[in-house]
Amino acid sequence: MRILPLLSLCAVLAWASAVSDYDDEDDGTPLSFGNSTRGFTVDARGNRPVSRGRDTYSPNLYVPPPISTGRRYRGRPTAAPVGGKPEALRERPVEAGGCTHASDQLGVLCPTGCELKTTILKQETNIKQAVAPLSRQVDELSRSSNNIYSYVERMSNALRERQKVVDGNGQVVSQYTDTLEEQHAYIKETIDTAFPSDIRLLQGALSKIREKIQKLEKAIQTQQVNCREPCVSSCPIPVVSGKECEDIFRKGGVDSQMYLVQSGPLSPGYKVFCDQTTKDGGWLLIQNRMDGSVGFGRRWDDYRRGFGNVAFDVGKGHCQTPGEYWLGNEHVSQLTNMGPTEVLFEMEDWSQNKVHAMYSKFTIQSESSNYLMSVDGYSGTAGNTLEQGATELHGENRTMTIHNGMMFSTYDRDNDKWIPGDSSKQCSMEDGGGWWYNRCHSANPNGRYYMGGAYTSRMAKHGTDDGMVWMNWKGSWFSLKTMSMKIRPFFQGK
Repeated sequence: MRILPLLSLCAVLAWASAVSDYDDEDDGTPLSFGNSTRGFTVDARGNRPVSRGRDTYSPNLYVPPPISTGRRYRGRPTAAPVGGKPEALRERPVEAGGCTHASDQLGVLCPTGCELKTTILKQETNIKQAVAPLSRQVDELSRSSNNIYSYVERMSNALRERQKVVDGNGQVVSQYTDTLEEQHAYIKETIDTAFPSDIRLLQGALSKIREKIQKLEKAIQTQQVNCREPCVSSCPIPVVSGKECEDIFRKGGVDSQMYLVQSGPLSPGYKVFCDQTTKDGGWLLIQNRMDGSVGFGRRWDDYRRGFGNVAFDVGKGHCQTPGEYWLGNEHVSQLTNMGPTEVLFEMEDWSQNKVHAMYSKFTIQSESSNYLMSVDGYSGTAGNTLEQGATELHGENRTMTIHNGMMFSTYDRDNDKWIPGDSSKQCSMEDGGGWWYNRCHSANPNGRYYMGGAYTSRMAKHGTDDGMVWMNWKGSWFSLKTMSMKIRPFFQGK
């Protein structure tokens, strides 16, 4: 009898030893990430392999190297002028709708009123096209009703004539008359109830459509009055522009604010926020999180085009405060493929502590490769999550958190490494935003925004670490207060 308890004890000890070798340290204490004041035990997630022991850490076998050859710029020859006027560029129209490039003579960009006018005019045309056939149907129904009324009147006259000779026609005539009376009663009831009801419904619908048309016409008249004057924006765009923020800096745009960039002479311009003060300036903001005002759980097309608010005015007459936004994968791919590019991640916790991660080589491939990311050359204080994954994990559990060489994923386009093709196992759907997920992440800048930092699996939508995390600094269950991504052409002599 003593052997059975002894065997049970041995089994329990063996199980505990195997569990302790999964992800924890040798002494069995909870894992502690970076400067976090709370211990954090790494638990197995559904997307982590069920393996025991410490497997060998192995980065991805092959990752397309980021662009590192070619030069876009040499070192800056002289410091940019302070307080001087920016070099005036040749003015050209940027957007349609009557609004032009910013200048004293032509006003500034403001598509609001004119675009609304165009939208309302398109809606008016669509509604009129829908009303026209409806009006014809009502007319046809009215004519049809008149014909039926005439037919019923003729039948009533026939009934009266037949009733005069009913006595002489016998039982057959009587039966025929009864049938005729039943048919007459049915048709009469249909005419008196069903048709008027249908006509009233159609007339009511037509009346409502006419009211909507009148409102649209009134709105169009209001917009026509508003568009008589040149469009004026509370967020003017500086005259100086360029291929990217470094180009703008060299042309005299030394203030951090919203600018217009145009990557090529035939490419349309688009708005960006340029950081011209951090680490010598020239940084183009491609992502910014600061207050949770913009949701990042978006579709593929949203991430491709970009979304959010580039910048806003805080009462100084120009947009020098960046908003929450994602520039757009298509723009980022285009900018990073122009030549060697570096990327800077800046982040802050809820106690005003700040760290950064910089990669001297950063390239995003085209949409045909699902915007595959390549990085190299880490430096900084936040930890190299993109290339090395979560350093507190071991073996395959760490390898699957590497982001370098991953394709971009959104909840409607699954390109991660977690059981491809299984719609129930998607990193983007679980972790709250679009990103270069593996299985799933060690960094999640586009995750859900949690106030205060620490959060739990009960607070998470799917019970996973879906916050705005950078694991090598604060761990999985601490959502940062701010995070941004900035790119700049890489050149020697900065």
